[in-house]
Order: sequence, then structure tokens, then C-alpha cells
Amino acid sequence: MHGSSFLGTGWSFPPAFDRASDRLRMVSGESNIKQSIDLLLRTSVGSRCLLPAFGCALNQYIFRQVDATVRAEIIATVKQTLLDYEPRIIVERTDIREVDGGAMIELGIGYLVKQTNTRHNHVFPFSLVEGTNLSTASRALP
Repeated sequence: MHGSSFLGTGWSFPPAFDRASDRLRMVSGESNIKQSIDLLLRTSVGSRCLLPAFGCALNQYIFRQVDATVRAEIIATVKQTLLDYEPRIIVERTDIREVDGGAMIELGIGYLVKQTNTRHNHVFPFSLVEGTNLSTASRALP
């Protein structure tokens, strides 16, 4: 089995069409892995009826204060999800950085692609507070 077949080819995410060829856009290799990681981390466990265990339980951390315990739980959740559902990689490190005053965290994931023995980094933004794009400025009532 050569590298490209192991790394795979799949639909781009989100699915999109190429206007020139009217075909579905496909991604291959390391781009496919990066999109797979995003898809895994964005999918809530139980949201797919045919694969109820697929996804990551990150939504349980929404509205929780980020302390050392929550950081460790998030890291363990992400590592276990990637171990279970992304067999093409070995996670070497996972770290968390708070942004927007703690309303969002960025998960930094360092991984090794097994087939090619190459190292990559992936940053995944995770909102801890719903509606973080809402303005906090006071608004005049009509």
C-alpha cells in the first residue's frame, strides 16, 4: 500500500462543488487528515444515528471555567477521540491556549502521520461561550 491510498481521498469539508468541472471537490493526503480532525472535533457524540459514538464530547465543556482540571479533561477527550477515530496519526502533544478573555480556547495538536513519518501541527478553535460574536456594548432600547 503506498502513501496516498493510506492517507486517503475524500469530500472536502464542508462539501463544495468545483464550478469548472461541476464535480464535488475532493481533498487528499495531509489535507484530508486535517479536515478529518476538524470534522471529528466539531461533531458531537450521539449526533450521527448510524455512528452514535463518532465525534468528540467537547460540548460538555461549554460554559465551564477553564482551570487545570478542565484543561486536563479537554486534552484527554481530544486525545482519546483522535486515538479512536483517526488511525493515520499519532498524537504527540496537545495544548490549550485561552483567547478572547477565556471565551474561546485554541487546541494545539501536534501529530505524526504514520505512513509518511512527517510531523504536523493543527490548531482547532473551540468556543466555550455560545454567542461570542455578540457585542457587549450597551444598546439603546427603542
